[in-house]
Amino acid sequence: MERRTIGAAALEVGAIGLGCMPMSWAYSASRRRGEESVRAVHRALDEGSTLLDTADMYGPFTNELLVGRVLRERRRDAFVSTKVGLLVGDQHIVANGRPGYVKRACDASLRRLQTDVIDLYHLHRADPEVPLEETWGALAELVQAGKVRALGLSAMGARTGRRSEARLYDTTIRQLERVQQVFPVSAVQAELSVWSREALETLLPWCAARGIGFLAAMPLGNGFLTGTLTPGGGFEPEDIRARHPRFTADMMAANQPIVAGLRRVAARLGPDVTPAQVALAWVLAQGRHVVPVPGAKQERWVAQNAGAAQLRLSAADLAEVAGLPRAQGSWD
Repeated sequence: MERRTIGAAALEVGAIGLGCMPMSWAYSASRRRGEESVRAVHRALDEGSTLLDTADMYGPFTNELLVGRVLRERRRDAFVSTKVGLLVGDQHIVANGRPGYVKRACDASLRRLQTDVIDLYHLHRADPEVPLEETWGALAELVQAGKVRALGLSAMGARTGRRSEARLYDTTIRQLERVQQVFPVSAVQAELSVWSREALETLLPWCAARGIGFLAAMPLGNGFLTGTLTPGGGFEPEDIRARHPRFTADMMAANQPIVAGLRRVAARLGPDVTPAQVALAWVLAQGRHVVPVPGAKQERWVAQNAGAAQLRLSAADLAEVAGLPRAQGSWD
């Protein structure tokens, strides 16, 4: 697989990563299979999808334990990305950016992941009760201690209470400018897909101008852009899509033209090309510093996603995808 570099430290990863969250958290519990997920992680590494993205809050903790089972055997093959800063409680999630907590959480993640170093450690969310510089300083000390190789910032909470397109990531950029004064940011993780393009306006160019890697979260739109979900099919109660306004039966039906457009492009490119692969290839084309991180928990989807790294969209293909209808249904 093509390799891409993340940040000034030039950390090398496969062009397409693997989001491990669906294996343990947020999606249908009845479809979680521990052994099947372990095989999927192994398959990702076999395919060259070296970046494994997890977090201590996924489960909580069980996702890191699962990834650790693979790392115990194949640490040299993998690039480990995990996150800190969010605590999962009963029906709520809270931020904790206190330096002491960050350091203890890192040690706990290292134990669960069965490794002595984390390649990329993300701050999952800034704690409003703690100066961001203090949290980032604690993270920098982990790099200096040899427990972490590079630092990243997750912008996955940027949507809260906002929906103003180009200005969506203003707060994130201000945070990045502050922490850059303390210790270099190697990567930013934020949503980017055919049906969620807001990062293209300001955040992605900001990262490109500074040599910062961009991990594209949810590049397949929580599964919608694969074309495998049926409008009205329903979701299990604990599945995040069961409460998501873009996944009501009406909105899924209204957004089918997006999938239809991806199918048209895929059909031109070959009989075995899928809408999901076109969607991932479009994300890859947004810049050499971009690494899509699609979530998957089965070998066949992992292999299909990895295949998108070989797909080359023409200028006409990219223009057609860019011209697809905007998604209906707010995320907020």
